[in-house]
Amino acid sequence: MSDYVSRVSADLQQRYAGQPEYLQAVLTWLEMIAPALEDNPIYERVDLLTRMVEPDRMLTFTVPWMDDQGMAHTNHGYRVQFNSAIGPYKGGLRFHPSVNPSIVKFLGFEQTYKNALTGLPIGGAAGGADFDPRGKSSREIMRFCQSFMTALYRLIGADTDIPAGDIGVGSREIGYLYGQYKRLTGKAESSALTGKGLTYGGSVIRQEAAGFGTVYFLARMLEHQGETLEGKRLAVSGFGNMSWGVCRKSAELGGKVVTLSGPDGYVYDPDGVCTQEKFDFMLSMRAGGADKVEPYADRFGVEFFPGKRPWEVPVDIVIPCATQNELDVEDAVMIVANNVRYYVEAANMPATAEALRLLRLSPKILTAGSKASGSGGVVVSALEMVQNSLRYSWTRQEVDSRLKQIMGGIYDASAAAAEEYGLGYDLIAGNDIAAFKKISTAMIAQGL
Repeated sequence: MSDYVSRVSADLQQRYAGQPEYLQAVLTWLEMIAPALEDNPIYERVDLLTRMVEPDRMLTFTVPWMDDQGMAHTNHGYRVQFNSAIGPYKGGLRFHPSVNPSIVKFLGFEQTYKNALTGLPIGGAAGGADFDPRGKSSREIMRFCQSFMTALYRLIGADTDIPAGDIGVGSREIGYLYGQYKRLTGKAESSALTGKGLTYGGSVIRQEAAGFGTVYFLARMLEHQGETLEGKRLAVSGFGNMSWGVCRKSAELGGKVVTLSGPDGYVYDPDGVCTQEKFDFMLSMRAGGADKVEPYADRFGVEFFPGKRPWEVPVDIVIPCATQNELDVEDAVMIVANNVRYYVEAANMPATAEALRLLRLSPKILTAGSKASGSGGVVVSALEMVQNSLRYSWTRQEVDSRLKQIMGGIYDASAAAAEEYGLGYDLIAGNDIAAFKKISTAMIAQGL
């Protein structure tokens, strides 16, 4: 089996040398699932690994739109429908200048295995465009979203592919996209997109769900060690929905988030992001579109460190919430030196492969990967679909309770898989193996 893995790995490195994010994701995944591949020749016989690391289809299209001055612009749109072995494709849309085929494939790959862990019947997908909503008027964003959906609508649907939000795609953008979908199809198909507003089929706690889910997963890790969040200090990156959710749920459980960050640097708030005023200010910063965290320092009189990342701050727990590869080897060395005890990923692949390897090998740190701990968003997206099918909206308490229960199930599956394959408490390898076994079983059952 090791020869088979080596062949697949070599082929990937040759084929995707120009797509670094995607290549990093699949090579790391191969390393993690290796223990589950031993002594099972069926995987090689049906060439399962190659089929699992290649998307079912990759769609590319142009998105022309007009600005408020009457000038036309053209962006590139993407949708990767990665794997539907256990259910319809599902994954976010990202509007950001960095979006390219490598980013989209990496996100679709990660989403496939993240979704499998939820226990819900959904496959994996991702998409977006190299469009930057920052600095654009609402009318410009609306026109862009309408053009984007005009190119995409034939390829999605409640039983086909269900987009959701991601970076640059919030409830406003989802609203414009869904409105155009209804206009083009003539159907009020509520489950065609998730992340909708509460007045037209959305779910409560959707915006904060990813952050809440991460903290629920962390709480189970702490429970395993006989601890709680009470009195713990957390370093968090970003200040968007993910970070906002982590701050709120951590405060609720007695923890204290002491950092937030943006492209301009990070802030250190020793009193913690723990009050409603601070939570509300995070929302206003995000809505302002400037993508800077320094205003938080000005508003609350705390220190701002321009051009730096928050991982130099001594804390108990580190939770990267911003974007891929935001944490490198130098950061990992600082985290280890600061005697951090828990490293929990909320963002997709926030650490470089070398940095993650260093953190996993440190005997002082317990680690969790984003496929498990960062899956709260898709959990509530799937719960939104259930509510749409029931024509009924659950209360905030009901959705939060279901999210907590499912995140507990993801933790249990990850820990059990790691133990089954003699990996101790390696939750990152455990969650990859648990997802791999579920998807591979479905793929083999369905034939070539």
